[in-house]
Amino acid sequence: MPAENLRWETLQALKNSPKGNITFDPYWSERGEPILAGCKEPLSLSPHSAVILERLCSSLPLQKSCFLGSSSGHSSPGLSEEISGSLSSTGSIADLNTRHTALSAAPSLRTERDQAVSDEVNDEDPEEDVGEVSSHASLPAISLLSPKAMETAGHIIKFAAEQREKAKMALKLRQEMQEKLVAAVANSESEQLKRFEEFMELKQRQEFQSMRDMMDRETKESIGRQEKLKEEQRHRMKILNLRLREAEQQRLREAELERQRQSDGRERLRNLNTIQEEILQLNQLLEPSTQTKTELPAASLSSYCTRGNQLCSQLSEVVRKTAEGEFPSAEDMTMAERALHEMRALIRLMQEEVAKAQERKKKEEEEEVQSRKQAELHAQQEAQKKAAESAKEKAKRKGLQNSAEDSTRKWYKDLQESAARCAQSFEQLNSPKDVQTKKLKLELQKAASIPVSQISSNSGSQLREIFDKINKLLSGRGLVSGGKSVSTSQHPQGLDFVSYKLAEKFVKQGEEEVASHHEAAFPIAVVASGIWELHPQVGELFLAHLHKKCPYAVPHYPPMKEGTTVEDYQRILGYRVDDSGVEGQDSFLKRMSGMIRLYAAVIQLRWPYGAKQGSAPHGLNHGWRWLAQMLNMEPLADITATLLFDFLEVCGHALMKQYQSQFWKLILLLQEEYFPRIEAVTSSGQMGSVIRLKQFLHTSLQSRQIRRPKGELSSTFWCS
Repeated sequence: MPAENLRWETLQALKNSPKGNITFDPYWSERGEPILAGCKEPLSLSPHSAVILERLCSSLPLQKSCFLGSSSGHSSPGLSEEISGSLSSTGSIADLNTRHTALSAAPSLRTERDQAVSDEVNDEDPEEDVGEVSSHASLPAISLLSPKAMETAGHIIKFAAEQREKAKMALKLRQEMQEKLVAAVANSESEQLKRFEEFMELKQRQEFQSMRDMMDRETKESIGRQEKLKEEQRHRMKILNLRLREAEQQRLREAELERQRQSDGRERLRNLNTIQEEILQLNQLLEPSTQTKTELPAASLSSYCTRGNQLCSQLSEVVRKTAEGEFPSAEDMTMAERALHEMRALIRLMQEEVAKAQERKKKEEEEEVQSRKQAELHAQQEAQKKAAESAKEKAKRKGLQNSAEDSTRKWYKDLQESAARCAQSFEQLNSPKDVQTKKLKLELQKAASIPVSQISSNSGSQLREIFDKINKLLSGRGLVSGGKSVSTSQHPQGLDFVSYKLAEKFVKQGEEEVASHHEAAFPIAVVASGIWELHPQVGELFLAHLHKKCPYAVPHYPPMKEGTTVEDYQRILGYRVDDSGVEGQDSFLKRMSGMIRLYAAVIQLRWPYGAKQGSAPHGLNHGWRWLAQMLNMEPLADITATLLFDFLEVCGHALMKQYQSQFWKLILLLQEEYFPRIEAVTSSGQMGSVIRLKQFLHTSLQSRQIRRPKGELSSTFWCS
């Protein structure tokens, strides 16, 4: 038809015309442009519209009517007129409306067709920009459908709806059938599970019965095997016990060697600490004081100080090893002793230079020095006269004393009477008549003796706890002992009883514990000294018990009075006498040694946490008195040498530091005048203690030094 041909020619002309390039931008409002901004630009169709038209023309006959629409709903007036003319030439308006309604009812189909057209365009021209083809919002979409296609699309939609309804009904029926089938299967499975459980229970009973029969048979067989095993076990145990005894003996030997090594190491460590202490003290003498500054040149003082500091640094390197848990070796001790000798040599050199400087200063001040010398000479002459007179008096004396001085005997007697009065004061508590008092007596005695038995050198904190317990008991406060609370305030005589028993226990520890382990004297002595300082009555009772069991601690040699039996006199001298007879001399000397060591430790120690000021309750002056009194009395065989050695080994270092030159004079007197008397009264079979004392005196006088006693409590002990 001419109209249709004209229409296609018109579209072809619009395609080739610059006014046919129609564009539409849906994002104009977001950019803030006016609505008519795009109208000012030349109109043009998309290049893809030509492709679509060509494909439609080649696939559809020209007699079929076409419909050109835009997805955006906008078109030009000329294009609308052409489309209206085409529609009017192919059919009536009512037919067109019917077809338009069908197209509106199937939006999904139209969308699918649009997508198919877009895909075809992509296949036709793959070189074009993909973004332009797929952008439906910016480019117009063209859909051309025939009435037959629109009718077919409506039937397809209706058929799809009917099929969906049928599928829903079929699915509902299938679900109901499935639920019935599941219920039937569940019932069947439940019944099968019951049958299975019954079958398994039967199998278990059968297995249990067979197991029991088998166990009965095995029990009979195992009884026979056990008898054989027992016999074999007895044989193996015999062999094992032999091996265990051998292993234990080997372990004891190794432990003894290790203890010996540890003991030697600790001894070297104590010696090292002593050397370091002495070197530090000597180094302080090398420091330039006000006196030496005026007497020695600065260069000489500086050289002495530098060398002294070098020696201290060398020794500090050795001591630093011991801080890491190692014991010093023999080479370290040799180096330390060499440093000590060199330090002493420096002191001597400095003293010589100081003496020379003093002599030069004396020459400069000759008149003043001369007057002083005359005064000193006069004083020396007076002292020499007194010394000569005292020497003459000593020469007149035929020998030493056979007993203690009157004041010493009076002191000994007063202490014994005081202890007797204290024992008499708690006679009622000591011999209770009722059960309650007897029970209280036992509890008080345990509370007094158990803490003393627990004293050891394990740690300083443990020693403080024991001291606090004893102090708390003597102060009248309650103390838990054996799970019960006990106090001296529960009985009027409780304090005297506890004080008496406590002092007795201290002495007994010296008699037994210290006699076996000499190092135990120091922890026991420091607790006893602290209690003595807070409770003087305990200290007096301690001395009374000590003098009674060891009269040589006074020192006092009790004479044998008329009417006294030999056994009683031996008890007075300190021997133990029972039905089997008198104890042996070795046991006697061992007990006396333990008590003297405890006494020597008490007089030099003081409780480090005490609040009282002043001197110790029983200080070193009593040790000096004891030593001087011993040297003024005729020696006894065996006992005198033993006690002097034990006393000096424990207390000699403290006396040396306290009395210095006077102490060395006393030691020299002991070696030169008193020791020959000891040798004269000692038989050949009792020379062991004499040899030990002689060696001790010789070493001490040769080195002008007495070593610190073993077991002395150091400052680090109280931090443990």
